[in-house]
Amino acid sequence: MTTSAALGETAVAVEVTNVSKHGLWLLAADRELFLPYKQFPRFKDAPLSAVLNVEEPTPGHYHWPDLDVDLGLETIEHSERFPLTYTGSASSGSGPMAPRPAATRGQSPTSMCC
Repeated sequence: MTTSAALGETAVAVEVTNVSKHGLWLLAADRELFLPYKQFPRFKDAPLSAVLNVEEPTPGHYHWPDLDVDLGLETIEHSERFPLTYTGSASSGSGPMAPRPAATRGQSPTSMCC
């Protein structure tokens, strides 16, 4: 859980309050948000300590530094508007976080994409 506040302001806390086989619950600004693994698969097999380590750098922006995951409130509340989901794992070598092969002579890095 992270708390922060400027001098004279009330501290705002964000915290993962529950983790189950279906997803996780995030308490932020007196609201509890459910993040199902179906829409947010990056959390499913992540270490518990990494899931619990969440920050709110700005209101409505949630960051998991150990997982390199950033989500906005709108993304959590309306995941259907953002249909792309992460399908790989950090250690699997697949998915959008997988390293890309280096360009070989005569090829530009963009020509090797996808």
